[in-house]
Amino acid sequence: MATILSIRPQVGLRLQKAATPAESRDVARPIYTPREMALSASLRGEDLERFESVKFASRVVRHGDHLFNAGDKFSCLYSIRGGCFKTSLPGSQGREQVTGFFMSGDLFGLDGLGGARYNVTAVALEDSTVWMMPYAVITAMAQEIPSLQCTLRSELAREAARSYAVMMLLGSTSAQERVAGFLLDLSRRHLGRGLSGSSLRLRMTRADIGSYLGLRLETVSRLFSRFQAEGLLRVDNKFVEILDAEGLTQVIGRSVN
Repeated sequence: MATILSIRPQVGLRLQKAATPAESRDVARPIYTPREMALSASLRGEDLERFESVKFASRVVRHGDHLFNAGDKFSCLYSIRGGCFKTSLPGSQGREQVTGFFMSGDLFGLDGLGGARYNVTAVALEDSTVWMMPYAVITAMAQEIPSLQCTLRSELAREAARSYAVMMLLGSTSAQERVAGFLLDLSRRHLGRGLSGSSLRLRMTRADIGSYLGLRLETVSRLFSRFQAEGLLRVDNKFVEILDAEGLTQVIGRSVN
């Protein structure tokens, strides 16, 4: 018999946009756990069945709204069912520092594990849906399902590796290497989800990309134009087609796995 978790939206959650009750879609609703959900992908057999016996809540977050804010109490991990989010840190003079982009199938919120509060703010880059996984429930299940515990550790290690890769990218590469590397990484992530690795729709703005890569907006726009002139890309506003992945690889001066 399935266990039902009825999760209410976090009390005191701050949203940038005020919405009337009729307009608001920022709601939680219980649904069955599907197999494409983060944390379940590597489970098999009885372990997968036990994980799928739990009902988690899903939540729709409108474009531009906050899922959680830096400083909010940590309570849940989030698996993206559909859509895209950016995470950011508050910067000086009101400027944010973008720390990551997350898309369908990604697990995020892991930054809150260390200090019992989220360290970053998560904002929807389009209308998105997430599964809300209370951390207390996940840790209790992990004690009974060793493979889930291994999966959770793998996700933590992947997040640490991602943070290290970003630090190395910002510390030792040129502007054109950063932009080329960003596009190739996005291409690989799309391929890993069964999507086209060459036709990309960028949910984030050029300013977001610049903040993430430590570059000015003008620099990102200029490099997109240069790559297009060199025949590496075809750019149409938010739509980017990678015409020459090998050429982009040569830009960053190393092979891309």
